[in-house]
Amino acid sequence: MVPLAYIGRRVLQAIPLILAIAVGTFVLVHIAPGDVAMMLAGEAGGTSEEILKSIRAEYGLDRPLVEQLVVYLKKVLVGDLGFSHSYRRPVLEMVLERVPPTLLLIGSALVLAIGGGVALGVLAAWRPSSLLVNAVSALSVFGYATPIFWTGIMMLLVFSVHLPVFPSHGMATVGGTSGGWWGDVTDVAHHLVLPAVTLGFVYLALYSRLMRASMLEVLRLDYIRTARAKGVTETWILLKHALRNALLPVVTMAGVQIGQVLAGAVLVETVFGWPGMGRLVLDAIFRRDHPLLIGILVLSSVAVVVVNLVTDLLYGALDPRMRQA
Repeated sequence: MVPLAYIGRRVLQAIPLILAIAVGTFVLVHIAPGDVAMMLAGEAGGTSEEILKSIRAEYGLDRPLVEQLVVYLKKVLVGDLGFSHSYRRPVLEMVLERVPPTLLLIGSALVLAIGGGVALGVLAAWRPSSLLVNAVSALSVFGYATPIFWTGIMMLLVFSVHLPVFPSHGMATVGGTSGGWWGDVTDVAHHLVLPAVTLGFVYLALYSRLMRASMLEVLRLDYIRTARAKGVTETWILLKHALRNALLPVVTMAGVQIGQVLAGAVLVETVFGWPGMGRLVLDAIFRRDHPLLIGILVLSSVAVVVVNLVTDLLYGALDPRMRQA
């Protein structure tokens, strides 16, 4: 059981980090090249100086950057992430609509990557035959060196074009299915396979190699030799004594790489037309929708901080020594 003091200490450490992320994101987006007022005026059909002044006054763009930042932070504290000027909708409402598909994609990919990577790594360490070890090594090099968008395109060509086994676009069949709620679930799962495999493949390759190296290191420790000397079976040693300690580097890597997984989800959602936050952030960039872009980046950063906090807590549960750190 993780002590409450350890949890409280980690939460307090996360608060200034989240604040710094919000400030940094706001400043970087607003100092980027491009005139939002000019773009909005162009969409309205006129770019006269009077129209530009009116738009800047309406969206507060005529105020100093520091004043805009203070106003934004006050709104964020009460849960107001602003108003999207391209969609004419509250940012928080739009983001919350896109969170479930992205969570489903990332969660499925991580289950595949961590579960498959741990299983392959354990097998490669437990049965160090040259064939299995070489297969894991080749998978690791190929998976981590292959661009994720290329993997997605190849998946589409093979399994949606040449072998039309899986759908190529979207999250569900247009018009729904006739199989009730179970039909809807299987339909979403059918659409999820290719995006999840594409996103998870890179990290499966990484975790399998990391788990193998960690397991080999743990199996050489003195307490493992002691357990073998006592006559404990290899299966019990592997699952009861070695696996828990060998998982620590994998847990650390999974927490550190959650930001990369979110970035990869942007590419995967674009390739497969998955209706998540990745496609929304691209729309915000192309439309120069600053409130929407900042809202997505801030919430994504908060999600990364929260996941790293959970990783710290999980690490503390697996290794009690970390609770004193």
